[in-house]
Amino acid sequence: MPAGRFKFERALLKAGALMIAGVDEAGRGPLAGPVVAAAVILPAEWIRDGLPRRLRGLNDSKQLTPEQRERYFNALTAYSEVRFGLADVQVQIIDAINILQATHRAMNQALDQLQPPPEHVLVDGLKVNSLRFPQTPLVEGDRRSYSIAAASVLAKVTRDRLMLEYHEQYPTYGFAEHKGYGTPQHLAALAKHGPCPIHRRSFSPIKPCQQEVFNFGTDS
Repeated sequence: MPAGRFKFERALLKAGALMIAGVDEAGRGPLAGPVVAAAVILPAEWIRDGLPRRLRGLNDSKQLTPEQRERYFNALTAYSEVRFGLADVQVQIIDAINILQATHRAMNQALDQLQPPPEHVLVDGLKVNSLRFPQTPLVEGDRRSYSIAAASVLAKVTRDRLMLEYHEQYPTYGFAEHKGYGTPQHLAALAKHGPCPIHRRSFSPIKPCQQEVFNFGTDS
């Protein structure tokens, strides 16, 4: 088990905090679909003694294969001692309040599901001013904290599963493959078909597509 990935949690335990949550998001960058956040409180015994064998190798979700992410997701959610919350913010709200604010809203909603509430939150990235809990922001925190890594896995797997459902509704865009990110395949489908209801109209690649579709419609 890599040393130091409970460094921040152990310092907080020594300071008297028992309920320490890691929070992370998935889906800030895609052109389509919701942003999803997860908040996870791992047991204090794990922080002191190390992760169970089933969770050895837990890491930032971006460093794991889809199969590994599914395995860690299933393991984390199977432990009754692990407390977690999941929240998504849909495209209409992303377009209305911007992706950063939507991400922070999802994080707050995920944290609000934790009972008892956390005493301290480890946040992946920069400080979230709207959090009502004491927090420690950690750049690349999903590689530095097991609590944040656990949240990153839960958020990523949850969002990927949602995008598979959207693929069934809108198969022409290939959401099952790219999960809404701006791949050449996705951009080509957008150019050909225009945006569908789950595309983020506030994202700059979508705006030209909307205009082109509109102009085409008025010229024909």
